[in-house]
Formats: sequence, C-alpha cells, structure tokens
Amino acid sequence: MFYRLSGQFKASYDEDNRVFGERLDRRIFIVTMLVAAIGVPLFASHYLLSAVLIPFLIFSLAALGLNILTGFAGQVSFGSAAFMAIGAFASFNLLLRIPEIPSLVAFVLGGLCASAIGVIFGLPSLRIRGFYLAASTLATQFFIVWCLSKIGWFTNYAASGVITVQRVAPLGFPLDNHVSKYLFVLAVVTTLAAAAKNLIRSHIGRSWMAIRDMDVAAEVIGVSPLHAKLTAFAVSAFYCGIAGALYSYAYVSTVEPDGFNLDLSFKILFMIIIGGLGSILGSFIGAAFIVLLPIGLSIAFSSMEHLSGLSAPSGMTSNVELIIFGVIIIVFLAVEPHGLARLWQRAKEKLQIWPLSH
Repeated sequence: MFYRLSGQFKASYDEDNRVFGERLDRRIFIVTMLVAAIGVPLFASHYLLSAVLIPFLIFSLAALGLNILTGFAGQVSFGSAAFMAIGAFASFNLLLRIPEIPSLVAFVLGGLCASAIGVIFGLPSLRIRGFYLAASTLATQFFIVWCLSKIGWFTNYAASGVITVQRVAPLGFPLDNHVSKYLFVLAVVTTLAAAAKNLIRSHIGRSWMAIRDMDVAAEVIGVSPLHAKLTAFAVSAFYCGIAGALYSYAYVSTVEPDGFNLDLSFKILFMIIIGGLGSILGSFIGAAFIVLLPIGLSIAFSSMEHLSGLSAPSGMTSNVELIIFGVIIIVFLAVEPHGLARLWQRAKEKLQIWPLSH
C-alpha cells in the first residue's frame, strides 16, 4: 500500500534530515519533474501551456513568497502584487537602460530591488502587528502602484502606461514561443522552491517560525525579531519580484502598473489560505485551485448552455461564476481551515497505517 513505512530505516542524521523522508515521495517528485519537463512540452497544447501551466507556475512562485512571510514568519501582508510590480519594472528598466546586461541577471536584480523595498516597508513590523501591519502593507500596495503610474521614468514616458517588454534570451535560449517560456518558468520556479524548502529547514526558517508562534518567547531564547522579520520581508519580496518579472516576460508580455493591482494581491493571499499557510506544497495547490477553478466553471457553464440551448448574458455568466467561486472558497475554509495541504497530509497519515485507519 502507498506510504508503507515498514522496511525504511534511517541509519544517519543526513538520511533523517532529507527533504523527502519517504521513498515514495522521492519517486513521485522525480516522476512529476520528468513529466513536467519532458512530457508536457511534447504533448501539451498551446492553450494549456499559455493559459494554464505558465500562470500556474508564476502564481505558485508569488504564493510561495507570500507564504514565507505570512505562513512561516506570521507577518500579514496585502502588498504582494506591489513587490511583483517592482520586480517587473526593475527588470524592464535594467534591460532598457543597460542593453548589454544578461536578461537572467536583470531578473535577479529586479528581485533584489523588490527585496530592498520589502525591507524598507517591513520596518513597521518591528512595532506593529496583526491588523495594523496588514493596513501598513496595504498602504505599500497603493503607494508603489501610484509611483509607477505617476513617475514617467519607470514606464519610459509611455503615454498609455502599457509597454511591450523586450525580447529576452536567458542563458542563450530565446523566449519566443510558449514551450521555451514554460521550460524557463519551470526551471526558475523549481530552483527557487527547492531553495525555499532548504531555507525553511535552516536556522533562518526556524527563527521565522519561532517569531510566528510567540515572538516574546523567541526573543527570550535569543532570536532577534529585527533580523527574523526583515529577512522574511526581504526573501518574500525577492520571490514576488522574480514572479513579477516572469509574469511580464513569460506570460502577458507587457508591463503596466494597473496589472499589479490590489485584486492580484488578494488573489495571491487566497492561494495560500486555500492551499495551506506554512506549507510550500500548499502554495502550489492553492495556485492550482485559483487558476483552474474559474476555467472549470467557465467550461461547465458553456456545456450547460450548449445542452440546454439557452444562452445567458455574458455579464450574468461571469457574475454567477464569481458567486460560485466565492461560495466554494467559504465552504472549503469552513470545512478545512488549514488548507488543502493539510488534507493531503491527513490522507498520507491514514495511508501509512492502512488498513488499521478508520
């Protein structure tokens, strides 16, 4: 049976400290990566790559960044989209002002710019928390989008504010089709997710979780709130900045301030709530839920209209989809407030002791 632990022994500390403790988990991960890297580019359609998989991976990275800050460090934030905007605009301006800079370096520097701004706007977390910190990050969202909209230098003085991004070729591979964009995004997201997994298991990640659980007790045992909170803001903003650069260059092919509005910040927040706070896997599950559910609802409505022969007004259909989407989220959170990742963990625990589970 799945996840049978008998016969699996750990003979050293390194084996006990592996990222994937169970043998089946390692095999599932390897098979998943092989399918994602080889099978999907060979057989996936243009629509599946451009409208589903690429945005899923990008939003997963943004949700992972927010989960580091909110799920692991306990600092509530409504400014994820603003940090994505910083990464996108910083990458665009670096490639524009310094034409000889490698595009991958520009993306990394864009993430570092977002990280620096994240540290600055993370300073209030040293004095305030909870609702007040959320209001502070909400102000960050409005302020950054306002600056990008009103200061023409950021948009290269474009009259409309909407700019088509440059064609880039990270590591010599031009992003001129959806397969190359998908593979590049997959490589970046996989690398950063692995880095986040190991970072959470380090002393930095443990200090974040100590601050999250009880900051006063953490400070008593020697954890510095200043270092822990600001590093959480820095790493979170870096991940969101990289996600913003990928969003502009690998998904929408444009960069504009209105594309990183408050709705996007709330969407990313819903991803980690539904997927599971304090879970890297939950970031991916939540992103899949948010990306796929509207598509599934739209297909279901189209099928019902085709079978019934009736056609509802387009505005009514979209509103009904939003209502159903909201109701599903509310019901799910009432049933499992710890997210889909917790449901997967509970299923694994039952499979490990099957057939004695009940």
